[in-house]
Amino acid sequence: MYALASVGLSLIFGTLGMFNMTYGLFMTLGAYVAYSAANASQLPLVLGFVAAIVAGALIGVLTHLLIMRFMLGTPDFGLNVMVATAGLGVVLQDIEIKIYGGYLYPQVVRVEGLAQLGGVSITLQALTNVAVALTLILGTAWLLMNTRFGRAIRATAMNREAAMLMGVKADTEFLQVMALAGMLAGVAGLMISTQSTLSPQMGDDPLLKAFVICVVAGLGNVWGAGVCAFGLALLEAAIGCYFGGGSGFRPC
Repeated sequence: MYALASVGLSLIFGTLGMFNMTYGLFMTLGAYVAYSAANASQLPLVLGFVAAIVAGALIGVLTHLLIMRFMLGTPDFGLNVMVATAGLGVVLQDIEIKIYGGYLYPQVVRVEGLAQLGGVSITLQALTNVAVALTLILGTAWLLMNTRFGRAIRATAMNREAAMLMGVKADTEFLQVMALAGMLAGVAGLMISTQSTLSPQMGDDPLLKAFVICVVAGLGNVWGAGVCAFGLALLEAAIGCYFGGGSGFRPC
């Protein structure tokens, strides 16, 4: 989940050169929309997953069209966008609280059951999360490395002016990057909510960790963000296992 969130955030920074302070709300929105879609239908798994993708992509596109594109090329672009997206995050969080309240909800879009692997019981939901995350991360990597769309994104990230001189439409690439990153955020939010609960603040912790991961990996380094995310997750798991969460408890 860390990798899925970090790759999208790193993709935005690498291409647009800015931090999207609303990214945590993208995750939260994807989880809530999936929850609402599942409650309104009898196909919670399929429809909820699709709803999270569409919601994430849509909010990414709207954020670019309504805020970011007006600031491109302006002095202090990075700082201005950080402030603007932080303000948008406050508005979105207030809207979520207005609609759903500040209560905790269990995510209904989930896979039930247990699997036995080498004598260890693992929930099917955890295996599903791993499979979905790896599929989307590897799919994004393939997209960036083997398609015209991906080459245009990488060219824009390396040198925007040179890419535009070679015929790359930077504005279009920015819009597509925001849609792709929003899609990854929406799915990440849905997967995270299956491991915990739904709440308006559920995206804050993943956003903070995604920022740390992106800085450690190198700003804009998508591959590095994925690797560092797995490293952080394994470190957290090891600390929790060998040192416990408090009161001298050591699960291992």
